[in-house]
Amino acid sequence: MQGTPYEHARKSVEALDPVDQLRLVAELVSRLSGEVNRQPRSLLELEGLGQEVWQGVDVDEYLRRERSSWNG
Repeated sequence: MQGTPYEHARKSVEALDPVDQLRLVAELVSRLSGEVNRQPRSLLELEGLGQEVWQGVDVDEYLRRERSSWNG
């Protein structure tokens, strides 16, 4: 099946009957509520988050392009 993992999951959920869909939603809410509501206790816990986004990026070139976009 093509598409994103989200699209694949959505189509799989649509194949379930309404009772099973509600059961799945309840399980997901229960599982994720602790993750979503968890607040970092310290800025140090944020260290390294998103580092994969910047792999292979030339920082100086990125900053040059970004700054040049400020002037239109």
